[in-house]
Amino acid sequence: MAVVHFIEENKVLLCQLLNNIPLEHDPIKIKGRKGKVISIKNTEENIVHVHVSLEKKVKNQKLVNDKKKKR
Repeated sequence: MAVVHFIEENKVLLCQLLNNIPLEHDPIKIKGRKGKVISIKNTEENIVHVHVSLEKKVKNQKLVNDKKKKR
């Protein structure tokens, strides 16, 4: 078993104790967002840093020019 730290842009997203460490280019889903594993680095005997790239969040924009009156 190993402690796996999932990292995106120098921010730790998730830390888990896992039996199976993900491989490079594996699809992954963290906090409801899809992504891929970029690289894997073993820091100590049982600590692994997994660098991931996740899809960007899309924010919905409000209608700016809504000329109809709300009733």
